[in-house]
Amino acid sequence: MSEAKPFQTPAAQRLTDIRQRIEKAAGRIAGLAVPRLIAVSKTFGPEAIAPVLEAGQRDFGENRVQEAMAKWPALREKYPDVTLHLIGPLQTNKAKDAVALFDVIHSVDRDKLAKVLAKEMMAQGRNLPCFVQVNIGGEAQKAGVAVSQTVDFVRRCRDEHGLDIVGLMCIPPVDAAPGPFFAQLKQLAREAGVSGLSMGMSADFETAVLMGATHVRVGSALFGARDSH
Repeated sequence: MSEAKPFQTPAAQRLTDIRQRIEKAAGRIAGLAVPRLIAVSKTFGPEAIAPVLEAGQRDFGENRVQEAMAKWPALREKYPDVTLHLIGPLQTNKAKDAVALFDVIHSVDRDKLAKVLAKEMMAQGRNLPCFVQVNIGGEAQKAGVAVSQTVDFVRRCRDEHGLDIVGLMCIPPVDAAPGPFFAQLKQLAREAGVSGLSMGMSADFETAVLMGATHVRVGSALFGARDSH
């Protein structure tokens, strides 16, 4: 008889499956690094997040500062080695709280925000790595720096504001093939002199891996469908 596999919770099984898919995609190209998986826990409460923490996941992404403040301090008491990523738009009046709570910010997209973040980091003695969000599809409804302005904006964030810009982040248009947008972000990163690529979500993370993503942001494939209300 074959040895029985240890029981896994549904969340742990989904996490294992996603990690295997990421590793398989990375394995298709020689020398391609396996990206960090960010579990996007926005809209989910501690009861949904805890099993994923128990399964060993330590990188989590949240969209809203206020929502994250309501659930993560208590979770971090038990799991102090969590790395928390802010992946949603950030208002300047929430910068102080964001710097205090998060470890990485993926959505720097304007000079005013860069300046406020730098000031808060200095005040709090925290130097958070940041990604510049690029509006890769030029969509009016989406946040992000225009493609044509990205390289100059990265330079200003570093030289004028003093931020530690480690990469670029994007969300491609939902009705288009993501590959060309991921390729464009990778080229922009080269031009800007950064190596981080935060790209790829539940529907397209394997494509992002193949295009060189360093961070993929997976939510619904891990946690299940979100309540739309």
